[in-house]
Amino acid sequence: MSRLHTERHLVSRIGWLRAAVLGANDGIVSTASLIVGVASASAGSAEILVAGIAGLVAGAMSMAAGEYVSVSSQSDTETADLARERLELETQPDFEREELAQIYVKRGVEPELARQVADQMMAKDALAAHAHDELGISEMTTARPIQAALTSAATFAVGAAMPLGMVLVSPANLLVPAVSAASLLFLALLGAIGAKAGGANVLRATFRVTLWGALAMAATAGIGALVGTAV
Repeated sequence: MSRLHTERHLVSRIGWLRAAVLGANDGIVSTASLIVGVASASAGSAEILVAGIAGLVAGAMSMAAGEYVSVSSQSDTETADLARERLELETQPDFEREELAQIYVKRGVEPELARQVADQMMAKDALAAHAHDELGISEMTTARPIQAALTSAATFAVGAAMPLGMVLVSPANLLVPAVSAASLLFLALLGAIGAKAGGANVLRATFRVTLWGALAMAATAGIGALVGTAV
């Protein structure tokens, strides 16, 4: 007896996973760097906390707006391409059928069989066939601006809350090392989770996000110390 074989491909996660990892990573790095920079300038705990909260709110809104505008541009391009393809299917169906058949031929299908496949695909849903095989637009990878914006804003806020929480529990004299160490730990964990969810190399992803986070915090700590000394 034959049994259905169900496959789950990780590419279906690419839309929300990219936005989620980017949002959380930016939340941790930018907020931790802001806190470390302000703390290095010898600011008080209240000022550091206010700066961190402001960074969380501003960053979340910026991520949402940036993702929405960016992904909306992609969505507009996809819509324009589909509209043009729909018009071509209405005005020159024979050319479009042959174009689709040639795509299959280039993939290794015999010409005659390729034309039969093209005929059957276009008989079922011509626009969907051309969108997928000619334009590379599919349900799994299509642009979703609102989803990307909300995901980025929410994950940025979650990421920013981690170093911000360390401000509340860390002694004032240990604030910079405590926030830095905890943030690097959070980044390493985020890198591992993102790599695992996306099927990537865990060690490489963890090292990558941790390294850039450490460089960002080191840079802002140095700038904060210089500004604090000058003032």
